[in-house]
Amino acid sequence: MEYLIISLVSLIVAALTFFSGFGLGTLLMPAFALFFPIEVAIAATAVVHLFNNVFKVWLVGKHAHKKTVFLFAVPAALFAMLGAWLLNYFTLLPAVWNYAWGNTIFEITPVKMIIAMLMIIFAIVELVPFLGKISFKPAVIPLGGALSGFFGGLSGHQGALRTAFLVRMDLEKKALIATMVLSAVIVDISRLLIYGLTFFERDFRLLYQQGGVYVVICGIVAAFLGSFIGSRLLEKVTLSFIKIFIATMLIMIAIALGLGWI
Repeated sequence: MEYLIISLVSLIVAALTFFSGFGLGTLLMPAFALFFPIEVAIAATAVVHLFNNVFKVWLVGKHAHKKTVFLFAVPAALFAMLGAWLLNYFTLLPAVWNYAWGNTIFEITPVKMIIAMLMIIFAIVELVPFLGKISFKPAVIPLGGALSGFFGGLSGHQGALRTAFLVRMDLEKKALIATMVLSAVIVDISRLLIYGLTFFERDFRLLYQQGGVYVVICGIVAAFLGSFIGSRLLEKVTLSFIKIFIATMLIMIAIALGLGWI
């Protein structure tokens, strides 16, 4: 059953998130958590996420706007390392609120609340017509990279903030998608380096011991297929559709984060 569910989630979400630039890790981790302990689920999700982003670079990376990637990804990578180092400290902060739904207890943490509020602000900017015409100057992009990278290292939710900044850069749709993907790979590698020096070695050992390796491989292959389908659909969608889709995804994930569901 785990092979089927993980593969289906990877396939569908990878296809959808090809346009948004975020969401695969956020939505895939709960699927892994159905069958493995949370630390194993996080490690497994990180592997699928990185491999899928590398595959997307192979599909569309040549269209990336190199200057924007440099301005955004360098500070993002540095601050992702900082966030990753601070992860253990921030996870010790008490939850703002706990509540139960059935047999499940949900926690609303300070980090998730901050990210959720930022995501909703960016979504509003994207959906309100006159605000949607605002574009960022290159000087602002390093700030966006630093903010996205920090929260990415701290909680893994860097994709939404990265996309929210880059979508305001007035890039052509192929350049936008490719720039988001290439930036994601750089941040993924930087934060995984820090995780590897701290707690991921233990988590990957648990993943192997609990027989999760083959499930992860299935997830990677399914995500590749989903991304390939997304790349074929890219020619058929407009930039305005991508922006509306991004705003909708921002709101949905922000609500789920704010309520402690993910």
